Amino acid sequence: MTKKKKITVLIADDQTLFREGIKNVLMGEKWMEVVGEAADGVEAVAKAKQLKPDVVLMDIKLPKIDGISATRQIRKTCPQVNVLVLSSFEDEAHVLDAIQAGANGYLSKMLPTTELVNSIKRFTDEGLMIPQQLMGKLLHGLRKMGDVSAPAQASLTKTEIRIMDLLGKGMSNKELAKSLNCSVKTVKNHLNNAFHKLGVSSRTEAVVKAIEKGLISSEGNVVFDDEDE
Repeated sequence: MTKKKKITVLIADDQTLFREGIKNVLMGEKWMEVVGEAADGVEAVAKAKQLKPDVVLMDIKLPKIDGISATRQIRKTCPQVNVLVLSSFEDEAHVLDAIQAGANGYLSKMLPTTELVNSIKRFTDEGLMIPQQLMGKLLHGLRKMGDVSAPAQASLTKTEIRIMDLLGKGMSNKELAKSLNCSVKTVKNHLNNAFHKLGVSSRTEAVVKAIEKGLISSEGNVVFDDEDE
């Protein structure tokens, strides 16, 4: 039997006690390995390039360069490295800045440790981690900036648009399959088709693109035109 690969994590935070605390929690999980730590943004970028972890847990308030700038550099130079922002800031401006910089997800530092571990696990499985309350702020932020145009289908079918809406609610593939009364394989096929049409490669990018194109309303509902599938 092939041994399952551990998820490798780099923790970027300027507070030593917080880094150590998170490291101890994560190292208690058999499926996860903390491969490095960074105390500032410059070190986070350098270690991400050197270690190429599966996930960087990124604080926003970092010395030298902030977490947003570090995220942008990491996603540009190491697109295979996922960045999951872990911050005490939950306002729409920070959420919007992080996602636009290329972050794959956004979590609060106030999460209980068990929820944090479960969120990272789900993130690595599904590729998206933006809690619904923060997704609402992301929607609002985009609309205030005027980034959302009039509703546009982008050639997506009604099922694909519905999936974008459910992704925005943080659903996993299994939950999507249950909601749509289909198999997980069918959900993955729909996702792949939607990604191709939207010109994206991840669930986070797909949701943001759907928001920008007005496929998801400010109330979190899908927007359809008169076309059928």
